[in-house]
Amino acid sequence: MELSKNAQKIMDLVKEMGAVELNQLVKALEEEFWVTAAAMVVAWGVAGGGDAGWAWAWSDTVNVELTEIGQQKIAVIKVMKETLNIDLKAAKELVEKAPVIVKEKVKFEEAEALKVKLQEAWATVNFK
Repeated sequence: MELSKNAQKIMDLVKEMGAVELNQLVKALEEEFWVTAAAMVVAWGVAGGGDAGWAWAWSDTVNVELTEIGQQKIAVIKVMKETLNIDLKAAKELVEKAPVIVKEKVKFEEAEALKVKLQEAWATVNFK
């Protein structure tokens, strides 16, 4: 789908947003234009636009996926060990399985905090 220049600028800005910020934007759009995010998801699905990964933006929870470890494997393992409260061996095994869902059905705030910690360790994270 080809977007207008303004629509493309907005899309680029949205891509840079974190989960919490995007969730706030969705709620503001719902209030401003008297629409529901569920209707937007349905409209996107019917139109064939969008991406299945966007479904998390309108859900109460997300799954946190570690997609790439990066060059700081030990730092990523430490984050996983501390965040998930698991032993070192389990954290290492989990990290080595990337891409892998590391936490399921997490509230946006918690997911965003985990994402920040993992990104500080140079890992790549997605929400599903």
